[in-house]
Amino acid sequence: MKPQEIEDLSFKIIDGEAGDHGFDDAHWQVVRRMIHTSADFEYIKSVRFYKNALSSGIQAIQKGCRIFTDTNMARVGIRKGEISSFGGEVTCMIADKDVAETAKSTGVTRALAAVDKASSEMDGAIYVVGNAPTALLRLIELIRADKIKPALIVGLPVGFVNAAESKDELMTLDFPYISNKGRKGGSNVAASIINAMAIMAANEQD
Repeated sequence: MKPQEIEDLSFKIIDGEAGDHGFDDAHWQVVRRMIHTSADFEYIKSVRFYKNALSSGIQAIQKGCRIFTDTNMARVGIRKGEISSFGGEVTCMIADKDVAETAKSTGVTRALAAVDKASSEMDGAIYVVGNAPTALLRLIELIRADKIKPALIVGLPVGFVNAAESKDELMTLDFPYISNKGRKGGSNVAASIINAMAIMAANEQD
């Protein structure tokens, strides 16, 4: 089977097994791709969308926004074709020398230091967190202080220490986010959300 045939069959299987999931077509495209990436149907129950998060993300991509990620794994997992066709780019600062130096000198995580470095360029951008709760908590802090105005936060840190808690905190914001309840998440699933939106953004232009 060719790659597209495999993907099409995978989506057909997901649609069949998901049954009456309750999402509209646009939101289902995101959730279905999350399931496709993880083989985990639990996202149907755990995913959370802020009321205008999907449209905000799609519009930002169509405007050529910058997309920041907390890991290089998420950066690599995001489709570049659709993003670059709108003039956008995907950036991860976690391995930057100055980020590492700041983290070491101040005693914070590199993920948090990377958020601070990106803060001056974050207006209208999308920040994708698939691994580091410290990055997500810093983003929440800066949003509450009205210091950054990204178009969307994708918050899916995975793990046992502050992953679920940081996502719960994100969901208290009156601000565009896509997240999920619980410990599950990860860079690959976070990237799949961007990929779904990028495909929708491109299809709207056809």
